[in-house]
Amino acid sequence: MIESYLNFVKEYPLLSSAVQIGILGTIGELIAVRIRLKRWYFFGPGPVKLFLKMLVWAFLGITFKYAFTGFFAYIDAIIAKGWWFNVAKGSFFYALSVSFFANIIYGPVFVTFHRFTDNKIEGKEMDWNSLTKAWWSLVWFWIPAMTTVFILPKHLQIGLLSLWNIALGIMLGYFAVQSQKNKE
Repeated sequence: MIESYLNFVKEYPLLSSAVQIGILGTIGELIAVRIRLKRWYFFGPGPVKLFLKMLVWAFLGITFKYAFTGFFAYIDAIIAKGWWFNVAKGSFFYALSVSFFANIIYGPVFVTFHRFTDNKIEGKEMDWNSLTKAWWSLVWFWIPAMTTVFILPKHLQIGLLSLWNIALGIMLGYFAVQSQKNKE
C-alpha cells in the first residue's frame, strides 16, 4: 500500500496534491468545526457545500505544488544573486528559508483566497478581523510546520502538508473553544 502511494505521488504530482489536500484539508476543517461546535457540521444541508469546500482544497493543493517548486527556485536565485544567506541545499536553514518566503509571499494570498471562497460557499460576509488572525497562523504555525515539510524529499512534501492541515484544524478548534470559555 505504501508503495502504491509513493508511486502515485511520484507519477501524478498535481493530481496527488489535489487528492491529498482536498481530502485531508477538508477533514482538518471538519475537525476544527467539530471541536468548536461540539457536534459534526458539514456546512449546511446536503453534500453540495462540503463538496465545494473539498474542490477548493483540491485546487489549493495544486497551487501548493506549483508554489513549492517556485519557491525552491526563488531561494536558489536569491542565494545566487547574493541577496540571501548562502545556505546549503537540503539543510534545515535552506528549508526554513523556503518556508519563510513561501509563507510571507504566497501565504497571505492563499489564506485570503481560501477565506473568501469559504465565505462565498457558506453565504457569509468577509470577517477581516478573523482574516488577520489567520494571517498570523502563517508565522506561528506554518513557517515552522513547512520547514519540516521542505526537509523531506519533494514527493513526500504534500503528504506531510496535508497532515499539518489536520493538526492545525485541531489546534484552531481548541483555541476557539478556549476563547469562548474566556469570554464567559
